[in-house]
Amino acid sequence: MTDQTEALTVQLEALGIAAEYEDAFGDPYRLSAESAEQLIRAMDVDPDVGIPPGTDRVVVTRPDAQDQVPTGELVLEDGSSRQVTGRLPAGLPLGYHALHRTDGSTTSVIVSPGRCEPHPARIWGWSVQLYASVSGGSWGVGDLADLRTLGEWSTSVGAGVLLVNPVDAVVAETPRQDSPYFPSSRRFRDPLYLRIEEVPGASVIAGQLPELATRTRRDDHRIDRGAVSAAKLEALEQIWSRAPEAGREPGFIDFRADQGDALERFATFETLAEHHAGGWSTWPERFHDPDGAAVAAFAERHAGRVDFHAWIQWLLDEQLRAAGAAGPLMRDLPIGVDPDGADAWVWQDVFATGVTVGAPPDELGPSGQDWQVPAFVPWKLRAAGYVPFIETIRAAFRHASALRIDHVLGLFRLFWVPPGGPTVGSYVQQDTEALLDILALESHRAGAYVVGEDLGTVGPGVRDELVERAMLRYRVFWFEQDEPATWDPRGLGAITTHDLPAIGGLWTRAELDVHRELGLEVDEKRIERMRSDLAERAGVDPEADTAEACVAAARLIAGAGCDVVVMQLEDAIGATHRINVPGTDRRDRPDNWSLTLPVPLEELPAHPTVTRVVEALRRARPTDG
Repeated sequence: MTDQTEALTVQLEALGIAAEYEDAFGDPYRLSAESAEQLIRAMDVDPDVGIPPGTDRVVVTRPDAQDQVPTGELVLEDGSSRQVTGRLPAGLPLGYHALHRTDGSTTSVIVSPGRCEPHPARIWGWSVQLYASVSGGSWGVGDLADLRTLGEWSTSVGAGVLLVNPVDAVVAETPRQDSPYFPSSRRFRDPLYLRIEEVPGASVIAGQLPELATRTRRDDHRIDRGAVSAAKLEALEQIWSRAPEAGREPGFIDFRADQGDALERFATFETLAEHHAGGWSTWPERFHDPDGAAVAAFAERHAGRVDFHAWIQWLLDEQLRAAGAAGPLMRDLPIGVDPDGADAWVWQDVFATGVTVGAPPDELGPSGQDWQVPAFVPWKLRAAGYVPFIETIRAAFRHASALRIDHVLGLFRLFWVPPGGPTVGSYVQQDTEALLDILALESHRAGAYVVGEDLGTVGPGVRDELVERAMLRYRVFWFEQDEPATWDPRGLGAITTHDLPAIGGLWTRAELDVHRELGLEVDEKRIERMRSDLAERAGVDPEADTAEACVAAARLIAGAGCDVVVMQLEDAIGATHRINVPGTDRRDRPDNWSLTLPVPLEELPAHPTVTRVVEALRRARPTDG
């Protein structure tokens, strides 16, 4: 090893960048000097200085840890204070406190229980693509009123959870983003999911609502998010301008005060995005700084429109709250955000530049994956007191009974993709202990348990840590060699996911058509192996119809050892379409995230296959009483 190589390795280690790692195939991978330099630049550090001194002003601890800290006055979250000399006192309350040091600086002190809220035992539920769950009352896309209805019915038949796709806001641009995993903000919601008829004041445009709704509905089970969004925005604008109380509702005033600066910035972003038709990188340079004078002047000039977008977020929050009261929601937190979106604009100084997040090559993706989302720079996130992470997690728990964290491995190490692509990237170590402690604190405050989606290349000790933190692991039938009945209780079990074939698609071999349409190599032997595996382990005749296969799959997953199991709604009705094909976009496959269920929401309770699936789940996991 040359002196130059050794110096580079030392620098990488100091920044938490893996100079080498073992890939999914068991082979060693060494980061090239070029890629290493690109990842270091993305960290925004001076090569000669490293991480700037004085940026570590946060302590994440436990109630009785008595960490060593500078002398000062510790002001607790409730406003009381204690003098601290050298160590934190024992018995600190959980929460976010501030240590005002004698040198004039302040250190955040975050006290965590260390473990997430306990999960329920032996429950079952649905995995729901809300946009696809269309009813006669929704406007071409499943909405929050549909979610409430689904929750009421599901609870009535014994379901204990509804795992729902992310309902987060997306950038206002044309064409509109289809994937729910590429949000503009993970803290605010998408107006696409509003039920307009339930908006306070909607009666003032009652005569126009049928025509607006008709404009959004299609007969081919396809979703046109652009048309739906345009129609709903038109309706909301009219309600805002014509309803006497719009914008003056006591609930809205309280919500706006509670959400504070975060909501004002988001509403300002939405207004700017309308004016400039897209994300912030396309705006005039003067609007790139969210704290700049130009943005402040713009918000003042367009205060009415900023108010309007803040009001929309209150409407969404109210409808989400009602849905969460109707049935236990498990919300879904995406791994990252749109680099052109609101969160990236507000926190641009905390995100890495010139790199994205993804996954290294593995059996399912031999070329690796690039998810096109930016990553927090660990030292910058720490310097920010972890506030961006705290706000994101807290918003994700809102009105939820549980939280699924997409790619939870990213809380341990995150794979950064340099300009050369995933094959030349590497892992960056995260502040795992602090992040998991903050997650546990927010879980405790929300009274909600946590599921960590741990599929992919898993580092050593990760799954043990998830269990130690009382987080449920993800157990997917297609990735497990052991029989479901032997799976650990501390997990969420499922037959499949939104990124894998539906049971109906596999059983009817419609999955082969998806591959042909994409021009991919058609591996009929693999599909037949998967089909035979399901038939054998679920105890169903390979020649049985799709309904029998779906019911048998429900019996199989209901008997899993996991305390929580979910069945996709698509699989409860025998749908054959694939929800999403990873690595493809709108041009490759327009169907991704864009097909409704072939059965209207009102018909689910009486649907013969659904009825049998529910009975299979209930029989294996009866509710008390």
